[in-house]
Amino acid sequence: LLVDSGKFDWAASGRFPGLTEPDESYHGLVYTQALGPLASLIKARVQLLRDLGAAISPFNSFLLLQGIETLPLRMERHSQNALAVAKYLQEHSKVAWVNYPGLADHPSYELAKKMLPKGQSGILGFGIKGGRAAGATFINSLKLFSHLANIGDAKSLAIHPASTTHSQLTVEEQGLTGVTDDYVRLSIGIETVDDIIADLEQALAKV
Repeated sequence: LLVDSGKFDWAASGRFPGLTEPDESYHGLVYTQALGPLASLIKARVQLLRDLGAAISPFNSFLLLQGIETLPLRMERHSQNALAVAKYLQEHSKVAWVNYPGLADHPSYELAKKMLPKGQSGILGFGIKGGRAAGATFINSLKLFSHLANIGDAKSLAIHPASTTHSQLTVEEQGLTGVTDDYVRLSIGIETVDDIIADLEQALAKV
């Protein structure tokens, strides 16, 4: 994805020889001389696209733009929901610990407020009492959450790394990656937060 306003003076800094020196593959064209501030955009089309073929389809471009345009709104909801979930889990009797920088007792709380003042993302981790077996039972009991290893989806995702993504590692190797038997990672989506918490509640009740 290239983002270029078409207003930058590529020739001024002397740091872009690919734009300020003749391109022998394009009849000696000097992009900055011929195109001024549009040099980079046109080079991407006439040289890089020709050589690399990295052309996204029009419909995929549309979807990507739609996603980018709504990203600020979605991140606000992700962060609001995650903070509410973190506070809920922090008070739950079957939860040993919660790791989320939006919580006041997190070691990076002050830094997070400074660097992420509009919200601290939708990703959080917590320790479930009962370890590996409890973690697996919890994951299998979720209904709204999807059991997936990726993060950042619009829908809520959950995984118990010790019994899935990191299960082939030894306990010592898991520890080196920060994975413990009780660790559950959540990627909180943009659903109604009451529904998210209700799903966590019913799953925890089965542990």
